Amino acid sequence: MKDYLVKALAYDGNIRAYAVRTTETVSEAQRRHHTWRTASAALGRAVTAGVMMGAMLKGEDKLTIKIDGGGPIGQIVVDSNAKGEVRGYVSNPEVDFESNEHGKLDVRRAVGTDGLLSVVKDVGLRNFFSGQVPLVSGELGEDFTYYFATSEQVPTSVGVGVLVNPDDTILAAGGFIFQLMPGTEEPVIAKMEERLKTIAPISTLIEQGLTPEEVLEELFGKENVKVLETMPVQFECNCSKERFANAIVGLGAAEINAMIEEDGQAEAHCHFCNEKYHFSKEELEALKKDAK
Repeated sequence: MKDYLVKALAYDGNIRAYAVRTTETVSEAQRRHHTWRTASAALGRAVTAGVMMGAMLKGEDKLTIKIDGGGPIGQIVVDSNAKGEVRGYVSNPEVDFESNEHGKLDVRRAVGTDGLLSVVKDVGLRNFFSGQVPLVSGELGEDFTYYFATSEQVPTSVGVGVLVNPDDTILAAGGFIFQLMPGTEEPVIAKMEERLKTIAPISTLIEQGLTPEEVLEELFGKENVKVLETMPVQFECNCSKERFANAIVGLGAAEINAMIEEDGQAEAHCHFCNEKYHFSKEELEALKKDAK
């Protein structure tokens, strides 16, 4: 099954909902960054939340999520857009711990809780909207829930999960977000609060083969879900050798000349996708001419 996301309404438009399968997307992030198990779970949860938040945007809008809780994993950074494209990385991919008291990967310990979750939205025309909240759990699902409630004042529930194989590959990953619309009646709210206590973890549902539509049906009941749209999602980075070349030109002729004299070459590294681009002495000479 390919990764994809579903946008839906539930309970006659009282709830706006998103569900996504991100197994292949998180697998690509793990493969590129060689993350260990707990780091994979943390990055995968953030990537999953990020792609759903990106789906809330329109057109060419995009957003950046930064999470820094002071834990050994360091900073988590995720970029996403309205097209289902997402990319991300962690400062230290080689983090793994024994399972926590619930038998799950100890994401809280890896991320830490002494720090912030921040979101910056680029909605075009040089308009940026930003919000940040303190981390409340380090498990990330609860932290994104708190972000929506505090920074965007929208009652929201966020569920994200990643199952990792013993060999560090990704077994299953996915998530859901649902938001209460203004005027949602108390019986609907009470029903959802009760359902969240009993539903299986989202990663388990994905592992069992449930589609994003079926995840929403598990949450709300099949008769209460109206699917609006589906869209493919994938790990996608917009870096290129040309972009890095332009960045090198922007350093100026003197800086480029120093690269040539000191190393005779240069290598550019993209943090988001871990791709490396090599520039020979001849290429640097040509870029130096452009810089002049």
